[in-house]
Amino acid sequence: MLLTDLRIAARNLVNHTRRNALLAAAVATVTALLVLLGGVTTGIRAAMFESATALLTGHVNVGGFFKITSGSEAALVSDFEKVLAEARRVVPEIRFAVVRGRGYAKAISETQSVDQVLFGIDVRSEPVFREVVRLSAGRLDDLSQSGTVLLFEEQARQLGVHVGDALTLSAPTTRGVSNTVDVRVVAIASNVGILSSGTAFLPSETLRQLYQLKRSTTGAIMLYLQDPAAARRVAARLRGALASAGWRVMDADPRPYWEKRAGVKSEDWVGQKLDVTTWEDELSWLMWILKALQGLAGLLIGVLTVIVIVGILNTLAIAIRERTQEIGTLRAIGMQRARVLWLFLLEAALLGATGTIAGALAGAGIAGLLNVAGIPMPEAAQTILMQRYLTLSVSVGTAAGSAAVIAAVTTVAALYPAWYAARLPPVTAMHHVG
Repeated sequence: MLLTDLRIAARNLVNHTRRNALLAAAVATVTALLVLLGGVTTGIRAAMFESATALLTGHVNVGGFFKITSGSEAALVSDFEKVLAEARRVVPEIRFAVVRGRGYAKAISETQSVDQVLFGIDVRSEPVFREVVRLSAGRLDDLSQSGTVLLFEEQARQLGVHVGDALTLSAPTTRGVSNTVDVRVVAIASNVGILSSGTAFLPSETLRQLYQLKRSTTGAIMLYLQDPAAARRVAARLRGALASAGWRVMDADPRPYWEKRAGVKSEDWVGQKLDVTTWEDELSWLMWILKALQGLAGLLIGVLTVIVIVGILNTLAIAIRERTQEIGTLRAIGMQRARVLWLFLLEAALLGATGTIAGALAGAGIAGLLNVAGIPMPEAAQTILMQRYLTLSVSVGTAAGSAAVIAAVTTVAALYPAWYAARLPPVTAMHHVG
């Protein structure tokens, strides 16, 4: 029975090829746009994730604050080796871990000075960092030498320095005493949008010298998991385990560490408190970009969907008018209203399926061509989107989901016209002159 109905529905679609082809093209266009918009959003999220987890954050981070007095604060983790050992015991999903210092300083060149966010790293134990950072000058391995620094192109331009030039970093220590260290620029990296704005990397030992810290003290332990999607579950488990092991642990707070500093400074306690966060927490200040893009995409898709629904209603209304006598004949020879309704819905479903499959394939193909073309992004867009070249990420699941949504909308939009056709009285329909 179903095969017979499908043949009837397909024949009816073929008999009105021009009209149905136009509607199918509209459905395909909306589906392709949905796939492309989803690809843009997913691509930006993927670029943000890749860059951010190389430059700023691990999948899960164990940071914290150390207070010498109740009115002070420093973003530090003391005796970090013990904390790291406990994290490895509790989280077998760790792929690898890196230890980084954190700080702020004024970078002073011969002509300019700018404020910098500093990260102290051991470049030899940073596989993700090495994969993501693209150098425009210098050698990354030279960053393993004490008294060196890596800048990004924008900071190098602001400071007026090149590889081999000297800088002075000035910052207050945890005890409030101003200190300086001299560093040499050994590498300049390509900008990574807003993520690299005002950020510099130097050896951990050099950062400790600047802040006069012990070797057992660092800024944060960054854990990289086998499954990044498990970050929140792992963070909750680790938070509880560290508290049970005797450390004082801050409550879960989905904000980056630098937004918590003012609140911590006003709290009445001294000593060490650990803070466990995820990459999404540390990048919460950037999530507005994705939300804005998703909002715009949703608005556009909503408008296009309304247009498709109106087109389907008009097309099926015309089809019903042209086939009124046919409907009357079918009803007169005994076809039930439910069967007439079913046949019209089946036509709409076939039309929607054809259009959405074609649109999903077209969208995925266009996304692939755009990626191959390597279209450079304007500098202003790079700052926000964190992509040097337009990159779309379209998965089979995303394309299939987009096609399913539009196909469902197409079928639902056909409900009223199909119901109207099924309600036509047989005698009136047979005597209708189209």
